[in-house]
Amino acid sequence: MLSGALGVCAAAQTVPVVMLSDIHLDPFHDPAKFAQLHAAPVTGWAAILDEPESATQGAEFDRLQTTCGARGIDTSEALLRSSLAAAQKQQAAPLFVTVSGDLMAHKFDCRFHTLAPGATAAEYSAFAAKTVAYVALQLHLAFPHSPVYFALGNNDSGCVDYKEDPDSSFLQADAVSFAADALSAANSRAIRKEFPQLGDYTINLPAPMQQTRLIVLQDIFQSNRYAGCGGAPTAAPAAEQIAWLRDQLTAARAAGQHVWVLAHIPPGVDAYSTLSKHGGGGGICNSQAPESFLGSDALGDALTAFPDVIRLILLGHTHMDEMRIYKTSGGTIPGKLTPSITPVNGNTPSFTLAQVDATQAILKDYTVFVASNKTGIDATWSPEYTYSTTYHMPDYSGASAAKLAALFLADRNGSSPDARLYQHFFFAGPHDIETALESAAMQIVWPAYACTVTSAQTASFLRCACPTATVQ
Repeated sequence: MLSGALGVCAAAQTVPVVMLSDIHLDPFHDPAKFAQLHAAPVTGWAAILDEPESATQGAEFDRLQTTCGARGIDTSEALLRSSLAAAQKQQAAPLFVTVSGDLMAHKFDCRFHTLAPGATAAEYSAFAAKTVAYVALQLHLAFPHSPVYFALGNNDSGCVDYKEDPDSSFLQADAVSFAADALSAANSRAIRKEFPQLGDYTINLPAPMQQTRLIVLQDIFQSNRYAGCGGAPTAAPAAEQIAWLRDQLTAARAAGQHVWVLAHIPPGVDAYSTLSKHGGGGGICNSQAPESFLGSDALGDALTAFPDVIRLILLGHTHMDEMRIYKTSGGTIPGKLTPSITPVNGNTPSFTLAQVDATQAILKDYTVFVASNKTGIDATWSPEYTYSTTYHMPDYSGASAAKLAALFLADRNGSSPDARLYQHFFFAGPHDIETALESAAMQIVWPAYACTVTSAQTASFLRCACPTATVQ
């Protein structure tokens, strides 16, 4: 059991929390087991997945990877078990667990239809929902006395990546799975009632958290890639979701509540895609067209309108260890992108253990743990860094986040100690030659990344990254 900063603290107002993201479980890792998984209830999956790998596993999996154009290997059953066992070993009884979306593997639809070419859309949706239910069940078994709160990601769909229909059978099934992991009867009822429409819900965080509401969003509907399962783009779900979010935040303000927001895709600019498209910082400023994660600034605008209410925004999606600092004239909201379990992007699997001020709902500290390998087989997990001793901040509150933002933005060369630390830990895992090269490359384009950290809207990003340019 980890002692000290992340152990069970003697101070009654500080509580432990486990944070996970981008699990991306691949139930097709051994394709020969698929038929059994397809036929079995989710309660029978563990026994099937625990069986020795088939003799054809390697060849069939490689063929499936090639057929589906997979860019890497997602989370196997072995890696899922290893990560949950490691998190449970470090903190057996967190106050709660958060999962910032993407429970299902990449290329899920291609994998399924390659192995079940005659399957119907309903069968696909049911298998996707069973995969989500299996991940939820494994988390419950790892933390039986701790509620687990899930957001869905863009890969979590009953039809295809970035597509979903409101009130779909997939969302209805997920509501049942997530309600079971909430443990509280009142919160379970709220999830069952609210979740099926758009994958959103709001619940009260457990005592000793005081007057703190958790708002969960399936922000696939805000994405610039979103469409309904039939393929037709529609703006109606996004508008409905933003109206619902503003209503929830307004109600929390009126009730004097603190709020945590849990979602998957971060509002703001995608630095990696922007730099890849434009070929560096100069390209950004010449074209005035950065790549955004979402289809508009609506979500960022809604969140930044409530700096007096929101204490933390938890996100995922990039698989990296990132900060987001949502600063407005009314205050600063800290955001945290939790690094991923999946190693699909070349990163090392990781999870985060946090300490939270239960009275103020402030993230006091956190430690990122990383695996010794990317398969989970015979892996050991060890702490990579702790926020407080790395950045020498008392907490990850709005005030501390604002100080970090100022330090990042003041350093246009990315060479200050704080900037170098951020670059160093951005890519979770052993800091070998490859990681050192990635960090060095990030330093070269540091203004773009620093401005991504500190700007939730496109216009503010351009003013930050291109201070001498004219932004329309």
